Amino acid sequence: MQSLTPDLCDAYPDKVRVVETDFNSYGKRRAFGGEIVTVKCFEDNSLVKAQSTQPGRGKVLVVDGGGSSRRALLGDMIGEAFIENGWEGIIIYGRIRDANILETMDLGVQALGTVPIKSTRQGLGELNVVVHFGGVDFIPGQFVYADINGVIISPEAISL
Repeated sequence: MQSLTPDLCDAYPDKVRVVETDFNSYGKRRAFGGEIVTVKCFEDNSLVKAQSTQPGRGKVLVVDGGGSSRRALLGDMIGEAFIENGWEGIIIYGRIRDANILETMDLGVQALGTVPIKSTRQGLGELNVVVHFGGVDFIPGQFVYADINGVIISPEAISL
């Protein structure tokens, strides 16, 4: 098994940017990548849940949750919806819950950590806006790749 992000960094040193945030891997799918779709929200996962019901083949949802450690933005039920709709994975600058179940699900999940408290749902947030964390801009339509070594972005699709 190859190391996805190190090998992509070696093959495309002038195209990729490394996200300077340490994420933990929670999904069964340890390496994943795809076209960026973004959600910006704070302790309200309404848009995360809504996106989970949309077709996601070849896509990764990048969620800027403001780094909050007070509310989980993803749990097992929403994770199941992401799988049913073909998403490659989800990267959350925030927390998740149901980690023990998510680790058995065929979905890439990276987040800052866990918290057992569910999010509020007030319909707040923004969809497909540029989000910034880890020293990079996540631009909808560009590409993100993640594994246990880290997260990288590229303006175009890349492969080995």
